Amino acid sequence: MKFINRERELKALERFWQESQSQLIVIYGKRRIGKTELIKQFIKQKPYIYFLAQKINEHENLKLLGESVGRIFDDEMLMKNGFDDWQWFFKYLQKHTNKKIIVVIDEFPYLAGANKGISSIFQAEWDEFLKNTPIFLILCGSSISMMEEEILSYKAPLYGRRTGQIFLKPFLFQKARKFYPQSSFEYSLQLFSIAGGNPSYLKKFNSQLSFTKNIKSKILQPEEFLYNEIEFILREELREPRNYFVILKSIALGKNRISEIVNETGLEKSILHKYLFILEDLHIIQKEVPITEKNPLKSRKGIYKFQDQFFKFWFKYILPNKGYIEEEKIDFVMKRINKDFNQIVAENYEKVAKEIIKSNETKFFQIDKIGRWWDRNEEIDILALNEEENKILFCEVKWSNKQVGTNVYENLKRKTDKVNWKKEKRKEYFSLFAKSGFTEKMKKIGKKEKVILFHKDKPLEIL
Repeated sequence: MKFINRERELKALERFWQESQSQLIVIYGKRRIGKTELIKQFIKQKPYIYFLAQKINEHENLKLLGESVGRIFDDEMLMKNGFDDWQWFFKYLQKHTNKKIIVVIDEFPYLAGANKGISSIFQAEWDEFLKNTPIFLILCGSSISMMEEEILSYKAPLYGRRTGQIFLKPFLFQKARKFYPQSSFEYSLQLFSIAGGNPSYLKKFNSQLSFTKNIKSKILQPEEFLYNEIEFILREELREPRNYFVILKSIALGKNRISEIVNETGLEKSILHKYLFILEDLHIIQKEVPITEKNPLKSRKGIYKFQDQFFKFWFKYILPNKGYIEEEKIDFVMKRINKDFNQIVAENYEKVAKEIIKSNETKFFQIDKIGRWWDRNEEIDILALNEEENKILFCEVKWSNKQVGTNVYENLKRKTDKVNWKKEKRKEYFSLFAKSGFTEKMKKIGKKEKVILFHKDKPLEIL
């Protein structure tokens, strides 16, 4: 499959490459998000040394590094013996590089795991040997917390040495769709509701197969890597995976508030907060508050939801059914998935709608903030705000086989009065999203009252 997107990140790397001084670029992001593939695309047609660190001791990594560097410089002794220490490695680069060259150290956290002082070593050796050379050093890693702790944080030894950083995020839906260019909006959204924007997961699915066959063949098989992927990630990233498992399982069951998670897991509230913060830092979950909250960090209305879509799918459908999968009762598990998976697709349609609104700002206004709103028993799928111009957009999103009628619009207008945001001076806008389109009556009212209607992901032009 061809390399998809990442245009912005590639342009940034090319911009750094054009600079005359040395560069220390940090690339980090979750596992299988495409960091190594991005690097491979960037180093094409350029002189480079690529080294993938292993989860082994420092001596063995230095030996493997020597093989990689020795091969580039045709140094048989180095290829055979490797480096004795990091100082030799940096000194060797200084001596042998009189022209610009890219040096990639992938999975830098593995080096940090073997040597707690590795960041201080790199800082000292960079300052002494490389900062005035044409070296383009890339440090890459999948452990977000360790990359931030060792390189990016204010207290990190390498802080102030980096010349740029790229945090690689999952694709948004509109870019993720490019993995299935011939597929329908519904089908693409279904697969996105499993894999999210993770390119490694998206590539696993075959758009020529049905949704059901993809799940059966690519996930519900113990031999497939997606089957055990989440367990591998959690055991790799966390010291106490057992507690994180029960927390994530409870969120998958719909326990979204602190009190509900405490009751479900039996963990003390003070301990639970620590675990939730770590899961947020790993971009597995996120805390959501009503978009109109003035102090989001202090809001008592916060709920916890999955940010990583495949984590959500795995904890909701794979973990509880592992016994049945091992017994090859695949059809039974598939029935369980089909029972309420459409609700997950509906939730993702709301996320996609926010993305679509942002890309259609000219139809509304410049958006400062966008998200959900709720208060007691009332909820609005999407609110978008412009603080300076006092503009607000109210939006409902319907993933239903029925056409959306005027009742949805009237109910949305009713709820606007509940939203206590600049009531006296705001200008209100309205929009509706529908999987199955709109009734003729709704189209007429939409035209009359300037309601922006979207059928799936396309704005409806009402003549």
